[in-house]
Amino acid sequence: MSQTYAPAFATGRNWLGRAEDFLDARGKAAWIAAMVVGFIAFWPVGLALLAYMIWSKRMFKSSSCAKRSTVRNFGSRSTGNAAFDAYKADTLARLEEEQSNFEAFLARLREAKDKAEFDQFMAERAPKDQDAQTS
Repeated sequence: MSQTYAPAFATGRNWLGRAEDFLDARGKAAWIAAMVVGFIAFWPVGLALLAYMIWSKRMFKSSSCAKRSTVRNFGSRSTGNAAFDAYKADTLARLEEEQSNFEAFLARLREAKDKAEFDQFMAERAPKDQDAQTS
């Protein structure tokens, strides 16, 4: 049972690679802590860490978008109870229809507001145009 031990400097990675591995092993909190310490010690280091976290997508690995997709997938799972599954499917279909109706209502509301604002602009502009034409 002889196990060889390779020190960190013998792995072939430079100190930045080893630091990245160290922070990755400890999760997003370690990256954020390193960024805060970087800002406190010397602000360009913190800014560079923030830019690297955003560029490498470390900042958004477990985003709310992933959670939303799992919630949406919840509706497709079967519970084993046929009556409840039918009720759930009907309810989800009704909610999706209500959501699309509401989004259409909001679009019509935005269009009406835009039209009212445009009509007001044209009404305010009309006297100016008439004065310019008579001069």
